[in-house]
Amino acid sequence: MIKIFIISLSIFSVCYGAFTCPKKDGQYEDPVQCDKFYQCEDGVAKEKFCPDGLVFDPLNRKINKCDHVFNVDCGDRLELQPPQPTKKCPRKNGFFAHPDPTVCNVFYNCIDGESVEITCTTGLHFDEFTGTCVWPDSAGREGCGAVGKKLKDGFECPKDRQTDTRGQVVDHPKYAHPNDCQKFYVCLNGDTPREQGCSDGTVYNEEQQRCDAPENVLGCEDWYKNEEKQS
Repeated sequence: MIKIFIISLSIFSVCYGAFTCPKKDGQYEDPVQCDKFYQCEDGVAKEKFCPDGLVFDPLNRKINKCDHVFNVDCGDRLELQPPQPTKKCPRKNGFFAHPDPTVCNVFYNCIDGESVEITCTTGLHFDEFTGTCVWPDSAGREGCGAVGKKLKDGFECPKDRQTDTRGQVVDHPKYAHPNDCQKFYVCLNGDTPREQGCSDGTVYNEEQQRCDAPENVLGCEDWYKNEEKQS
């Protein structure tokens, strides 16, 4: 029995890097890997990992101590598990910038590998260090698309300004894309165009001035059906 016990301890040390549990039961961070931690019960450590893209916060008082990278100070725990990317997510969880570095106002919220495209409020840029939309000066991103009066596809803001139901001029009017149901244009201050897009599964509803379900927009009912057939 003694020999078997010694062998078991040896295997345990190899598997879990000889992590020594403190006297108190609980969850403890790995000294070198920020998304790895140990669950200690009765002095026995069980190796665990946060979901890909999240990291362990030893100061978090919640039972689930895994959180977004920008909320946790990893210190010297710089290593991470290998990424598990999906179509639009560099890792399965987190907030990520648009893959085109010139597109600074669009980012993706990834949850378990499923992405939701989010567009910042007009005039703001996505900041990867805070996971929020901020003023361009605060984001400090370089290479963002230059704002001109005419887009590459030829779109220019109409000279006649849009008005709302009260007859007031709309500050940043929106216009549907002529060929792409998912896209639309925003004219900053009425004269500077920006192309923007609705999240996957929705299309732009010009009447409602917002993204909507395809079945609610005339001519865009089947927008995603062809895509489903090809996949």
